[in-house]
Amino acid sequence: MIQAVNVSLAFGGRKLYKDVNLKFTKGNCYGIIGANGAGKSTFLKILTGEIEPNTGEILISPGERMSVLEQNQNKYDNESVLNTVLLGHKRLMEVQKEKDLLYAKPDFSEEDGLKAAELETEFAELGGWEAESEAQTILQNMGVGTELHYELMSNLDSKIKVKVLLAQALFGNPDILVLDEPTNNLDFKTIRWLENFLLDFENIVIIVSHNRHFLNKVCTHICDVDFGEINMYLGNYDFWYETSQLLARQAKEQNKKAEQRAKELKDFIARFSANASKSKQATSRKKELEKLTLEDFKPSSRKYPYVDFRYEQEIGKEILKVENLCKKGMFKNLSFTIEKDQKVAFLSSNSLVLTTLFNILAGKEEADSGTFRFGKTIKFSYLPQDNREFFENCHLSVVDWLRQYSKDQSETYIRSWLGRMLFSGEESLKEVSVLSGGERVRCMLAKIMLESGNFLILDEPINHLDLESITSLNKGMINFKGCMLFATGDQEIIETTANRIIDIVDENTIIDKQMSYEEYMEKFKA
Repeated sequence: MIQAVNVSLAFGGRKLYKDVNLKFTKGNCYGIIGANGAGKSTFLKILTGEIEPNTGEILISPGERMSVLEQNQNKYDNESVLNTVLLGHKRLMEVQKEKDLLYAKPDFSEEDGLKAAELETEFAELGGWEAESEAQTILQNMGVGTELHYELMSNLDSKIKVKVLLAQALFGNPDILVLDEPTNNLDFKTIRWLENFLLDFENIVIIVSHNRHFLNKVCTHICDVDFGEINMYLGNYDFWYETSQLLARQAKEQNKKAEQRAKELKDFIARFSANASKSKQATSRKKELEKLTLEDFKPSSRKYPYVDFRYEQEIGKEILKVENLCKKGMFKNLSFTIEKDQKVAFLSSNSLVLTTLFNILAGKEEADSGTFRFGKTIKFSYLPQDNREFFENCHLSVVDWLRQYSKDQSETYIRSWLGRMLFSGEESLKEVSVLSGGERVRCMLAKIMLESGNFLILDEPINHLDLESITSLNKGMINFKGCMLFATGDQEIIETTANRIIDIVDENTIIDKQMSYEEYMEKFKA
């Protein structure tokens, strides 16, 4: 058990949270969510002892070991891959070192023998004899082959380093596992393995993540950082989100009777309870959900942008035909035809392959050979992964920047669109060259909505976005009635949006299947 007791923290007069009281117990997985800057990662640092709170304390049950995902990729550069994983269990490695020093003594005494016996007992209890085998198994399950196990960390690609550090955190069955953005830079297969690992994990897991699919899959509770407080709720991210949206709608309808409001929540909880079998400890979760009342929840202060892609011109029979498209080092003889109502998720282990393909279709790059042709009724809009050309060295305000892409040039009309994307008041007068990454993407989404294209090409559209914007974008993509090609690392978006998968496995291998992402992963990536 780990418990936060009356924890408060403020930086420079700004209160992050006050009097936080939370208890994290065995068998549960807790997702920490909150707006950017709310203090999610900071709270993890308080739990791990890296930061001291202004008031309060963190209590951990005696004898319990905490393991934390290391954020510094270069910390173990002088260690081998296997040794880096083993160093995740500090006490085990201390015992091993003490043993080795004792046995190396030229004047090994009777007292040394007694001490060695104690260490051997502790070593066995800590799983020392199986340690290397367990570490190797975790590495292999994460796609780090045996040929790399004795390689120095300094020689590894950053994506492999991330996997090794994650293996380090998971190693040795820790009592408390703390993970800050564990799915960053992981491939789909490794994320899937990690999900299953955590579903079977019987101790405490505390996670900060922007990956909604991951939070939905593994979390039994959500801890929401909001209003300077941290409140814990039963259920996964979707359950928290839908509940907060229901409360927000009810708050706008002040005249609705309390009985009717309570009934809505009860019906909603009943629907979610029916899906509780997908999570661990399903029976007890369902019983707990059924006991929830309206008073168990607080409305969120979070603001969500409004993403709604609509088009003016109806789509004809001919949409897009790609024939034998080639780009050296990327793909050969790529051919596909897009039909009405298709939303295609493109997959590749190399994101540059997909960016190159989308740039070719958008007319920003030339293919080496092959052809493609859009139908006469098609008007496409493109959201590139790299949007710098639209903002750098541009001295326009946000209002004037967006005005370039609007038929209606009136101030009121432009500001109404910016308001949908959470630019209000003085924010809409900022120069676009100083916008953050997330603000730039929201501007680009407003641009695409104003263009009213009936065919969308979206290259990693969630880059730099917070959970609120990602959730809104996901809704907009689901509701879009036109055709769409997209690439994203967000599994939830692929799973809920795509009805066709095109996987560019390598330059010569392309898999094209009209099926959901879940079906594709089970049949071709299991």
